[in-house]
Amino acid sequence: MSTNLARRTTAVALGAAAALVLAACANPSDGGTTEVADRTGARTKINLSPDQDRITTDKVDSIATQVPEKIRKRGTLELVSSSGSAAPLTFFATDNKTVIGVEPDIAHLVADVLGLELHINTVSWENIFVGLDSAKYDVGISNITVTEERKEKYDFATYREDNLGFEAKKGSGLEVTGPEDVAGRTVAVGSGTNQEKLLVEWSKENEKAGRKPVDIKYYQNDSDTYLALQSGRLDLYLGPNPTASYHAATTGKTEVVGTYSGAGATLQGLIAATTKKDGGLVKPLADALNEVVENGTYAEVLARWGLSAEAVAKSEINPSGLPKTNK
Repeated sequence: MSTNLARRTTAVALGAAAALVLAACANPSDGGTTEVADRTGARTKINLSPDQDRITTDKVDSIATQVPEKIRKRGTLELVSSSGSAAPLTFFATDNKTVIGVEPDIAHLVADVLGLELHINTVSWENIFVGLDSAKYDVGISNITVTEERKEKYDFATYREDNLGFEAKKGSGLEVTGPEDVAGRTVAVGSGTNQEKLLVEWSKENEKAGRKPVDIKYYQNDSDTYLALQSGRLDLYLGPNPTASYHAATTGKTEVVGTYSGAGATLQGLIAATTKKDGGLVKPLADALNEVVENGTYAEVLARWGLSAEAVAKSEINPSGLPKTNK
């Protein structure tokens, strides 16, 4: 068993420390910034302006030549990402049109190594996969979790750990450590996400155990979700832990009351660059990611967004993912 696999299969899924803690709200007089602190307490100021001054890296010819000819001739890497605002993963700068976040930064590094110009296309979550299926887009870098079901249609090159967070109204007194803690609770989740899959499985487990199922709710946008959470119409919201932590700290109105691995209790979830299966792009994507891991720019990007705790030691192609039936 490889070291990476052993690390993932022995990972403690529940009660994981939050990957992100924010210390201050946006400061418009400072050009639009916020401050983050990692697990060690080290603070980093995040730039929220459209002038990102992104970290860059050099082209690597031996990797770039692996890119399918059609993409090389075009000269662009067509990236697809969710149009939803999910700071600090992917969101809009203070001009409300420039896409910023850790995901775009990593995508820019990959494009640099491949010698391609990055084009970011923002669409609704479900249209990420529609666009990949039709080859309209080359790769999705949008907090996409590796799952066994998705591996039937897509290839994956991993680049971050995947941890989920249960967010509740501040002072709720709730604590989520297992399925029983959400029995009978009203919980919002994004449709078509692995968070939804996990929550549905937990609800089924509760019913089998004679407990109440989860009352699962879906909202069109984050503002509606958080309004429902604040008004008491929701007990919890399950989403990516970085975004939950970011929102809780910057608003002061909510708190993260439990975390969970995106791949279940016995496997560390992984986020990956996603491309159409057998399209010839996954190896150069993984090689590009490993190049930036080795040259240090990957670590610089994660640190820039306060997400160093989610770093992976190596990009893996199609590792074990969230099982089709997660128990």
